[in-house]
Amino acid sequence: MSQPSTVTLQDEIALPGFTGPVHLPGQDAYDELRRSLNPAVDARPALVAEAYGAADVRAALLAARAHGVPFAVQSTGHGTHAAGDGGVLVRTSPMASVLVDPVRRTARVGPGARWSAVLAAAAPFGLAPLSGSAPSVGVTGYTLGGGLGWLARKHGFAADSVVRAEVLLADGRHVTASASSHPELFWALRGGGGGFGVVTSLEFRLYPVAQVYAGFAYFPIEAAAGLLHAYRTWIDDAPDEISTAVVLKRMPAGGPLPGRHVAMLKVVHAGEAAEGRRLLAPLWRAAGPALLDETRTIAYVDAAMGGTPNRHMDMFDTVPGEVADIVVQAAEQAQTVEIRHWGGALGRPGPDAGPVSHRSTKLSVIVDTPVPGLAEELRPYANGGTFLNFLSDPRRTAAAYSAADYRRLREVKRAYDPDGFFRVGHVVPA
Repeated sequence: MSQPSTVTLQDEIALPGFTGPVHLPGQDAYDELRRSLNPAVDARPALVAEAYGAADVRAALLAARAHGVPFAVQSTGHGTHAAGDGGVLVRTSPMASVLVDPVRRTARVGPGARWSAVLAAAAPFGLAPLSGSAPSVGVTGYTLGGGLGWLARKHGFAADSVVRAEVLLADGRHVTASASSHPELFWALRGGGGGFGVVTSLEFRLYPVAQVYAGFAYFPIEAAAGLLHAYRTWIDDAPDEISTAVVLKRMPAGGPLPGRHVAMLKVVHAGEAAEGRRLLAPLWRAAGPALLDETRTIAYVDAAMGGTPNRHMDMFDTVPGEVADIVVQAAEQAQTVEIRHWGGALGRPGPDAGPVSHRSTKLSVIVDTPVPGLAEELRPYANGGTFLNFLSDPRRTAAAYSAADYRRLREVKRAYDPDGFFRVGHVVPA
């Protein structure tokens, strides 16, 4: 590692003691490292600093604070929804350590770790994290936002499995947040997002899942209405071990069934294939013969289910037939519409659970294409909430929480960041 040095920001602001590479506008790596996965965000920070450790993050934070410029942290760019223009953007990608304790069934990761690394490290022990739909997603941002994965109906949100976090506060202090140390901060971090501090290390529980029955089954789009009407009642009796979604999708040219408009069933069943098939039989009967069946028994580490980019989302506590009809009509204009089952352990939080709200949600609908009038049609049936991981508009952060939790989050913000230093992205105000 290089020796600490003083890096100058636009000939005015210095980062004393920062050891990692620093990239300025006009340099080759700057445009690549500032980029968010959200195409609507075109951030123009004054510099991008690649942190090698917690001391680097602290050096960058103190410099940004001293000079009154915005400060933002980015790992993979999945959760970046606001531009910190003119400020310091810290990339934590080099801080990607993963340590699995198979006896305690826990993993401890750095803020740059991706789920692919955790999955690979846990699999030899027959363990699995509560990872999301894509292994390329960063662990920390996903978890702080709640974390809805394909084992969540059995084991809950990823945020519910957090054991401990090392946190860099706005004043430069490092603290440990856990049930016994800074418990209010610990509560806020488990679903409240990254606006309370920079998490430099995260520890969470793993679960004994080695194999799953998982994959995709594709049906003609003409089967969508029958499949969805069956699905909205089938979910009432689905056991926690099975997680599913119905996706109405126009297939891309490079994949299976190129160019076809299909109704796709996604499934991850933490059990035997025969039992999974038995559970899914009513849906199969409603949809008719499959065009293609890719479901099979695979290692959980290989069960990459993919997600749907969120241009519109609604959540539902009950699912009347009108919702199914509206969704089928929306699919005529959208590239992809995903209807996903929640429930199970998601709705049974422990007494010390964090502020992940709207746990009564039964189904969510995500659409990747603007559909005129869709929001108005669905509004009478939706619960009015949203989910932080799926929310692209920072102006709606409050909608991700209950009123009581939001008030409590603001109290924690006032205690740990009273002057609102952390203000880029999904941030609860002080």
